[in-house]
Amino acid sequence: MKVRYIGKVKFIGALLFAVLAFFGCDDNTGSLGLGMLPGSDGISANTTTFDVTTRSFAIDSVYAKTSTGYVGKFTDPEFGYYETSFMTELNCTDGFTLPEVYKYDPETKTGTGIMAGDSVVSAQLVVFYRSWFGDSLSACRMKLFELDKKLDKNRYTNVNPEEYYNKFDSKSLLGLKAYSAYDTSIPDSVRFEKDQNNKYTFYPNIVFPLDKKTFGEDRILKVYREHPEYFKDAATFIDKVFKGVYVQCDQADGTILYIDQVDLQMQFRFHAVDDTTGVALKKKDGTDSLYYSLQTVFASTKEVIQANQFLNSDMIKQKAAETEHTYIKSPAGIFTEATIPYDEIYKKLSKDTLNAVKMTFTNYDEGNSNFKYRMSAPKNVLLIRKKELKSFFETNKVTDNITSFTVTHNNIATNQYTFSNIARLVTTCINEKQAAKKAAKEKSGSAWDEAKWENDWNTDEATKDWDKVLLIPVNVTYDTSNQNNPILTAVENDLKPGYAKLRGGPEKDASGQVKSPIKIEVTYTSFNE
Repeated sequence: MKVRYIGKVKFIGALLFAVLAFFGCDDNTGSLGLGMLPGSDGISANTTTFDVTTRSFAIDSVYAKTSTGYVGKFTDPEFGYYETSFMTELNCTDGFTLPEVYKYDPETKTGTGIMAGDSVVSAQLVVFYRSWFGDSLSACRMKLFELDKKLDKNRYTNVNPEEYYNKFDSKSLLGLKAYSAYDTSIPDSVRFEKDQNNKYTFYPNIVFPLDKKTFGEDRILKVYREHPEYFKDAATFIDKVFKGVYVQCDQADGTILYIDQVDLQMQFRFHAVDDTTGVALKKKDGTDSLYYSLQTVFASTKEVIQANQFLNSDMIKQKAAETEHTYIKSPAGIFTEATIPYDEIYKKLSKDTLNAVKMTFTNYDEGNSNFKYRMSAPKNVLLIRKKELKSFFETNKVTDNITSFTVTHNNIATNQYTFSNIARLVTTCINEKQAAKKAAKEKSGSAWDEAKWENDWNTDEATKDWDKVLLIPVNVTYDTSNQNNPILTAVENDLKPGYAKLRGGPEKDASGQVKSPIKIEVTYTSFNE
């Protein structure tokens, strides 16, 4: 018989709905019942618990489709060092053009173009950021390298940058620059200046000057004049002109910058021209009216590939091996795996109706740490079937509240991640196995060997993880155009530093029993025979 979470009889539908609504809103509910109904109604509601075993394991990489670049190094006393760098292409907009050189036609007395000479005044790459993690005053040094190979659409964070640039070729180094996240050389009058919309105008950045001749003119302007077709779209530009940059912090420890954008900016000199005739305007002294303009010609955007690399020390593996608790750690650090006792639930409750299933992960309060830049617990987590992990992120899915769920950390009241009702996950997994078992039994006929089938089910690569879910730090994005009904639009791996130490773990006592399993709480309805 299938375990169900819908009512068996219509006359109790409204009552069950009210009970479930109450359960879903109250994260601290201990038990719910229908004991107020007369015994002659033939139903009763009960709550029971089952043990859930958890373990943590180190993650080599995560899928990271993001337009944010992470760069820097940070050492934590608990987890060791964490280092990150990134590569990015620069986008060339469709139909891109550069201004033409000014020419005057004496016959028509008109002018075309506006550039004063076919040259570049200056060129630079600018790395923009608004936020960071760690010590804002830590002295760091950033390096920029030019890529010599087109980036693959590999979104995993174990990508090796050395496959895409030649670190032994001095020409690949575009620049190096000392910096600190909080630039103390910027006066407050600039840092806190606001526009008419009350928004700050200062955008923290690190500037890398480029040679205006060899890069600005020979690599960009000259190529554009000779082959404008190379600039028709991003794919052609990246293939024919400029494959991108690798951004690395090679000195310092203590700061991770969150890079919003990398711009290639070029400055040109222009004629001021008459709007009607296009003829260059003159000053009172008879000389040309000229002006300079710094323009962003190409930039890293969501339309092009960006690849982040994250490296963790071996301390991550040591922390994941601890058995008296588990961890979640971002980025690309540690997941917690939970094994849900579906077989036990089915055996005990197959004749009953599941109304709600609640599972809670409680983290230890480690707020007394003396480390100034201690990482905080991830704000949001994803609970998902282990076998669906890869496809979930690679195909940009959002949670369906059947086999995937997200919750926000309750860091004020309980220090918990509480999944208040995962009944649909439980019934889906139980019914999946029971359907497979039934089909196998019918196919085997008199040769049916249930013990062998159970062993194969639990060891086969395709089904062995049927009872396992993962707890993963994530970022969630909502469409809030309708504030009364925000819509979840994206769930992505959390790439900012954070961790939580969770109660549970696989440690066993002398009798072989797990010492501190977490509990899954099941509320169900029994119908008297």
